[in-house]
Amino acid sequence: MMRALLMLVFVGLVLACTPVRASLLVLSYHDIRDDVAAKGDPDPYAVSTTNFAQHLDWLHTHGYTPVSVQQVLDARAGDATLPERAVLLTFDDGLRSAYTHVFPLLRAYGFPALVAPVTGWVDLPEDRSVPYGPRDFDAEDFLTWAQLREMRDSGLVEIASHSHDLHRGVPGNPFGNQMPAATTRIWHEAGYESDAAWEARIRADLQASRDLIARHTGAAPRVIVWPYAAYNDVANGVAASLGMTLSFDLEGRAQAGDLGQQGETRVEQVSLDSLARLLIHRNPDVRDLAGELRRDLSLDGVRAIQVDLDYVYDDDPAQTARNLDVLVQRIQDIGPSHVFLQAFADPDGDGAADALYFPNRHLPMRADLFNRVAWQLRTRAGVRVFAWMPVLGYVLPDAELQAALRIDAHDPAEIPRLDPGDPRTRALVADLYEDLARHAAFDGLLFHDDAYLRDDEIPGYAGGDPAQRTRRWSISPRRCGRRRNAGGRSWSPHATCSRDPSWSRIPKPGSRSVWTPSTRPTTTPR
Repeated sequence: MMRALLMLVFVGLVLACTPVRASLLVLSYHDIRDDVAAKGDPDPYAVSTTNFAQHLDWLHTHGYTPVSVQQVLDARAGDATLPERAVLLTFDDGLRSAYTHVFPLLRAYGFPALVAPVTGWVDLPEDRSVPYGPRDFDAEDFLTWAQLREMRDSGLVEIASHSHDLHRGVPGNPFGNQMPAATTRIWHEAGYESDAAWEARIRADLQASRDLIARHTGAAPRVIVWPYAAYNDVANGVAASLGMTLSFDLEGRAQAGDLGQQGETRVEQVSLDSLARLLIHRNPDVRDLAGELRRDLSLDGVRAIQVDLDYVYDDDPAQTARNLDVLVQRIQDIGPSHVFLQAFADPDGDGAADALYFPNRHLPMRADLFNRVAWQLRTRAGVRVFAWMPVLGYVLPDAELQAALRIDAHDPAEIPRLDPGDPRTRALVADLYEDLARHAAFDGLLFHDDAYLRDDEIPGYAGGDPAQRTRRWSISPRRCGRRRNAGGRSWSPHATCSRDPSWSRIPKPGSRSVWTPSTRPTTTPR
């Protein structure tokens, strides 16, 4: 009997922008100092002044054309075309070295740049300090408004917002894991922050940052650089409503490179609402930079492990914690690039979800565990986590609704599935994926092997025409808070990174994946 596969791919990405065909390389720097150790500096995000100057010189002499934010916006609007091998420099956090060390070199080479301060750290009061890497930073370590205004007035530097007070972690689950403030619904004893409260918090923060930049520099920001590269569609919409229509993530070298790692070939398949950036890490010299920019990302491999949360969960929370520690240690020892982590409970082994491991609107929650395990794997084992979820295989607690929606399979051994032809099924499944995106941070989706229909299960589909029944279906969910960018990619010298042909780019955790010289990913919060 012919089996017609139905791949129900949830697409939340709307390509509303005019494509930009030329490649765009965006480099993300932080601190530029004279005294950075060649290797092993306590601040892994610092780059020496000498190496930074050599980066500019190498880019200048190897065919890269520096572009400004205005040129990128013009290209996105279809009013201009970016030059081949365009490069944009960005500097995060608003550190003083952007003025004292970077700005003179920008003027010398004629390179435009984007500087993104955390406005709550600008003109920091004398009695305040900010935990930053190996030590606490004070007012002398951050930019002043006068310095920002001078750089902007030069015509070389665009000032973006890096938020006002979102560059920090907040409790993201009942276990106290600290997650990016921009995308996390804060956990309180009374429960999770509501969507309305979260959105109001993000709007108030971005409004404060926007107003400060406009007041002190004379121009409101047009760009948002999300802390930890953690953002979602709703947050981007809030930023856009405040005039910040362009955002940045940390997806890798460039739009073309990012697509190449996913097996795609066309730059126009990606939206420029958020630009990929390469995070410069561990003080690379010019040979390191050249090697990374010449590396074929499409040749990177994937080492994946599938993890069943039903074997981690225990009725005893203490035993669950012990199981989690053992799991993380095993993943560290094996060293995969990806973990496909089960987000549903299937204790009877019939292939359908009887409950879920995250808060949701339709099924019982066996335990609020997926977010905790995913975060621990990301931050302790340094892997990319994909949520393993059913497409149709759900057993609903409402027996009457289950009976109405369940496919009438002739073989009792078939996975219990809901009928995708019923709009109630599509709405329910979309809700579940939306809830997953709202309550967890991860890198992508692995769809369960339940997305199929047999001919004898759907005789009435497509007017009874078997040929028409084999056509691919797709479900497009309502606009949900699709998190992207919370765990952007950084690069360190001599490292190799792994990418995946992901089905869907939903959320990413809020820490940057740092690719170490051992070629195995580790993660540091920053």
